[in-house]
Amino acid sequence: MAVPVMPASRVPDSKGAPSLRWGIMGPGWIAERFTESVQAHSRQVIAAVGSRSVARSKEFAGKFGVPAAYGSYEELAAAPDIDIVYVATPHNFHHSAALLALEAGKHVLIEKPIGLNADQVRDIAARAGSAGVFAAEALWSFFLPKFDVIRQILEAGTLGTVTTVLAEYGEYFDRSHRIFDPALAGGPLLDLGTYPLALITEILGSPEQMHVIGQQHESGVNAQVSAIMHFPGGSQAVMNTQLHNFTPTAATIVGSQATLTMDGPFNMPGGFELRFPDGTRRRYSEPAGGHFEGLHFEAAAVARCIAAGQAESPQRPLAASIRTMEAADQIRRRLGISFPGE
Repeated sequence: MAVPVMPASRVPDSKGAPSLRWGIMGPGWIAERFTESVQAHSRQVIAAVGSRSVARSKEFAGKFGVPAAYGSYEELAAAPDIDIVYVATPHNFHHSAALLALEAGKHVLIEKPIGLNADQVRDIAARAGSAGVFAAEALWSFFLPKFDVIRQILEAGTLGTVTTVLAEYGEYFDRSHRIFDPALAGGPLLDLGTYPLALITEILGSPEQMHVIGQQHESGVNAQVSAIMHFPGGSQAVMNTQLHNFTPTAATIVGSQATLTMDGPFNMPGGFELRFPDGTRRRYSEPAGGHFEGLHFEAAAVARCIAAGQAESPQRPLAASIRTMEAADQIRRRLGISFPGE
């Protein structure tokens, strides 16, 4: 069998996307990275920022040259001079913040995880549909050029039948980080585990069976989760996520005709390798990078969708977000993990 040529990414230059006026809801760390990235690599305009603290909004606005700063989420949602709200609040406020924007008729891009559970995501999807506006989860990995190439490889059947997906993500956090706060839906599952779970459910769908083990942290949050999953047709997946220390953050997709191994961290810009049974290898290369190099792709893709009248993103449709959260819900049920505000 002839080894196929590696496809090229179809992701256009972000600077070519039509410009939208963005309102930032929640001026935290990820909002700063998003703003830096879109201002450097696209024509998107950060037009306003809103926080429950007007001082924080003004500080953010001054740092990034944002013209309007509001002292509440409600004021931002009602602002007439923005087209779309980027929800970057802590996890437990994603759902309520998104609803504020949707009820005001604004498009929304909601930082991952889009909600605390699948019911919240279903509610966001229903409200967006009723309002006739765009809604998507800002799972930035799926908007990167390399993931477009991986999608083409999977659609072409180059791997054959996918039998196994292995994915993990661990990081070290200072003890003061919100990930250790039970009141803020802490633990690694939503912060880090969304990435391996999203990859697994994107490729294999919804698991039929799941075996889960967890470990508690002294702070009261979950410290580590490992899950083995079984899917229709016999495919399996293994995932781990933990907050103890940095891991390779590796991901491998095993097929009957080839294996695809992503360079770590798999959720960020970087390369991957295809390996065939005869020893032949094909490599996809793009410069390794982080949020600054990658977050602009999701903003540009969303702008193109809205300009084309699309209500969802093909890179991360709401049904896919629901599927990932259903898997996370299963994991939590087996470990007895609940979050405030559910």
